[in-house]
Amino acid sequence: MAASSPFEQNSRLKNTLLIAGIVLIALNLRPALAGVGPLISTIRLDTGLSNTLLGLITTLPLVAFGILSTLTPLFSRRLGIEGTLALAMGLLTVGILLRVIPANWALFAGTLILGIAIAFGNVLLPSLVKRDFPNHTGIMTSVYSSMLGLGATLAAGISVPLAHGLDWGWRWSLGAWALLSFIALIVWLPQLKNLTLPRHDRSFLQSLKDLGSSKVAWQVAIFMGLQSLAFYVVLAWLPEILQDRGLTPGHAGWLLSLSQAMGILGTILIPTWAERLHDQRGLVWFLMILEAVSLGGLMLKDPFLIWLWPSLIGFALGGSFGLALLFIVLRSSDSETATELSGMAQSVGYLLAALGPTLFGAMHDVTHAWFIPLLFLLAIVGIKLFFGLGAGRPQSVK
Repeated sequence: MAASSPFEQNSRLKNTLLIAGIVLIALNLRPALAGVGPLISTIRLDTGLSNTLLGLITTLPLVAFGILSTLTPLFSRRLGIEGTLALAMGLLTVGILLRVIPANWALFAGTLILGIAIAFGNVLLPSLVKRDFPNHTGIMTSVYSSMLGLGATLAAGISVPLAHGLDWGWRWSLGAWALLSFIALIVWLPQLKNLTLPRHDRSFLQSLKDLGSSKVAWQVAIFMGLQSLAFYVVLAWLPEILQDRGLTPGHAGWLLSLSQAMGILGTILIPTWAERLHDQRGLVWFLMILEAVSLGGLMLKDPFLIWLWPSLIGFALGGSFGLALLFIVLRSSDSETATELSGMAQSVGYLLAALGPTLFGAMHDVTHAWFIPLLFLLAIVGIKLFFGLGAGRPQSVK
């Protein structure tokens, strides 16, 4: 067998570093958010914040996602995708560490900064896949979206043990993730040598105008937004719902971790499956039915099959998220359009999603029960089905 040429070896090393960087960046985009849910009761006791304000800890990043996602193409046009992702990992590290400071203002300020950082990563990973892996969009979407789920799973599972088992306290339990984001930054730095600025034949405002008039773009955006609304509600409040059913905080945290683990399975299987289909509407039906069944199970007041409902909703939400990300790639003609559609979809989507955790917490504050808030999520499933069927139809952004 002939030895590999230096060019082939360099190309292989370059691709390995690129994939490793994508994996690490994706792994960092959820722990700073997913670690909060299992610690809500501890944070409440330590800070005296209400459920509505505690919901704001999850909502603030979503507001940042909504505002910054549309503007991300402005950054990538000047810094390139590579430079903007490096900036994101730097900001994420700063935001996570800021939350360690024992003051409520630092908790909210750090949360806002890390939200800005995550917004950049959310928008640019789909366009990076479109640009660098045009023939493997399904598998690469599965890879990085599953890493998003893995990050959430790890954070949900070990937040309570770090805070109480190792006696780090909730602030350092959340702050420990700065080490992982710093490692991601270091691994990503070699990509700055290959900095490429996207070509843009249209102005930024013209791009926004074109997308704003596209029915397909709105279908993708609202589907992603409603999926994100449900995901972040579950991320923030599932442990509290489970504790109300009689589970301990540690057990509830591990069931959230199980839910996120099933989400990883969904994000691995669904995009790879969906890429092989000409029409993805059947998958939309499957995921929405699964989500509705799981919400019905969570409405039960006793702990009957309590492990099953988090598992089902985790798979459904993970699969829906992977499908929404794949829609961005499949409905775009090139990487620049993918960046713009990703920015619009995640901007509209996360602004919509930002209503979720705070509204859900407020509903519980008013009703002192979980039935009405969960019924609200069930209604969202119906609306999500409508827009998902539109986004799943084979068509392109015009």
